[in-house]
Amino acid sequence: MIFHIKELYKYRELLWVLTARELKVRYKQTSLGVLWAIIQPLSLMLIFTMVFSYFTKINSEGLPYPIFSYTALLPWTFFQTAVQFGSMSVVNNSGLITKVWFPREILPLSSLLAALVDFLIAGTLLIGLMIFYGTAITPNIFWLLLLIPLQMVITAGINLLLAALVVMFRDLKFVIPLGLQILFYATPIIYSINIIPDRFVKLVLANPLTGLVDSYRKILLQGQPPNFYYLSSSLVTGLALLISGYWFYKRVDKRFADII
Repeated sequence: MIFHIKELYKYRELLWVLTARELKVRYKQTSLGVLWAIIQPLSLMLIFTMVFSYFTKINSEGLPYPIFSYTALLPWTFFQTAVQFGSMSVVNNSGLITKVWFPREILPLSSLLAALVDFLIAGTLLIGLMIFYGTAITPNIFWLLLLIPLQMVITAGINLLLAALVVMFRDLKFVIPLGLQILFYATPIIYSINIIPDRFVKLVLANPLTGLVDSYRKILLQGQPPNFYYLSSSLVTGLALLISGYWFYKRVDKRFADII
């Protein structure tokens, strides 16, 4: 794995080029361009606020529901966008795969970096919401230096695994959107993890996004350090996903050109 990482580093310029290309293709000939990175989580926030703040009351830990939901939608949208594009990255670039050699993991990783750009753009709205609701910024915000890389580790592992599997089992491209929908409701985005009964908490923490989302809320909205038990669960699962996903990807990527 160390050898592959060093090799990937040699092709870092190609990674940046493919990331830029993906962003250009994604927003090409659109009127609003990169504003769509903000519109998607913003529209979901407005819908959830109307439903779960006015029609059905949900415990938002004493926080205004718009900022409560948007803080969780931000990392979720990053994950969803990266997986949607990353899982299909090898199949969608079959012409490139069959013509030239380069580290194949660059394709799903470029989708990850493109989603990171969207995440940072959408984060500007969160800053505006924090100012609007008078949310104080505390030194605990520096925990973001751990959360964002952890978010990338989790997503990279899943991206690599799914990108390889989709090449071999094309039916998965229909299963992945369904899986993302199920995972959305299994992640405490529209609700707080505190409403989950104690006997189910360990099961919920098997989802690495659970500790991640809860940590974002604690750091940004409550000015507290993350729950280290929840965060360590996400960290262990994320590292396991990255190592196993990368190992599996490199086991099968030499056959991509033949299969595609």
